[in-house]
Amino acid sequence: MNTKQKAKNRFVTRREAALRQVAGIGPFIEGTLVKVPRKDCRHVAHRLTFKVDGKTKTVYVPLDRVEEVERWTKEYKRLKRLIKAVTRSSLGELRNHVRSRRAAARAGAVAAPGR
Repeated sequence: MNTKQKAKNRFVTRREAALRQVAGIGPFIEGTLVKVPRKDCRHVAHRLTFKVDGKTKTVYVPLDRVEEVERWTKEYKRLKRLIKAVTRSSLGELRNHVRSRRAAARAGAVAAPGR
């Protein structure tokens, strides 16, 4: 039984770290929390804006839920960053694999010139 484990490259390590962070994501919501001034009043209303089929939609956010919705939108932005990090790491690993396969093929062709 072979107990040696293949050494991980930096792309795999980064991807695994980002995936561990994804597991810690809490509730999230896509959109932006905006403050809208009310007519004839100094106070503002809070709305969540988001896109549906290319059109901007808005939802009123009650004052007692503003902080919670703000946390949700921040979690969504964090999730997007983590998804991009996982994608970059996976692409790097794929490119690295292709490079190493090509290098191995070239080394094999050089080692056996009589074929």
